[in-house]
Amino acid sequence: MNEDIKCYYDELAPNYDANRFGNSYGKFIDGQERAFLSKNLPEINDAKILDLGCGTGRFLDFANFGVDISPKMLEAAQAKYLDKILKIGTLSEIPFEDFYFDSILCFHVIMHLDEKNLEAFLNETHLKLAKNGTLIFDFPSKKRRQFLNFKKDGWHGANDFTLEDLKSKVSSDWTIEKYEGILFFPIHRIPVYFRGFFKRLDSLFCKSFLREYSSYIIVKLRKK
Repeated sequence: MNEDIKCYYDELAPNYDANRFGNSYGKFIDGQERAFLSKNLPEINDAKILDLGCGTGRFLDFANFGVDISPKMLEAAQAKYLDKILKIGTLSEIPFEDFYFDSILCFHVIMHLDEKNLEAFLNETHLKLAKNGTLIFDFPSKKRRQFLNFKKDGWHGANDFTLEDLKSKVSSDWTIEKYEGILFFPIHRIPVYFRGFFKRLDSLFCKSFLREYSSYIIVKLRKK
């Protein structure tokens, strides 16, 4: 599956930023994710932070290191961030020393993993983090998909789970410190003149008891 993912993103690399995050849907998700990272990551000058699955570098302003499976995506990221240390790698094979990072972030990647690879990701990031290090990542909400009767098609975006599913996998090695929703309402389908109101409302729902019914869940784990 890794080879399929590499080829897929190599082909997307030249137009990835514009296609995925140049529209109202992508910009809204990007804004909510950035708000979470701003509150939950240490200052970049004071810590070693890895963007795992960094792609073309959307979040490299939050990190000083990046890893991705796609050489073409890394080329695009390096062109934008000449000072960052970027390497080819996977979620289960991070090419840095053990206990090296203070924080690791990983976005829009877990959705492509099956259960076995998800466990490998959790084990590898736990190994690469220093004592009390933090891991931040997102995943599609199973509750949301069940509610909408979502049908999976191939490996792309196929993985989803609930918070309870996650708790069962991380309880021995991690503490769940915080979680929020991302994209509760279909903002991109709402008329532009109403979006300002719905953006504020969306943020409230994504932090409420209904947050597991958002499109994605973003979670912060701390290494035990």
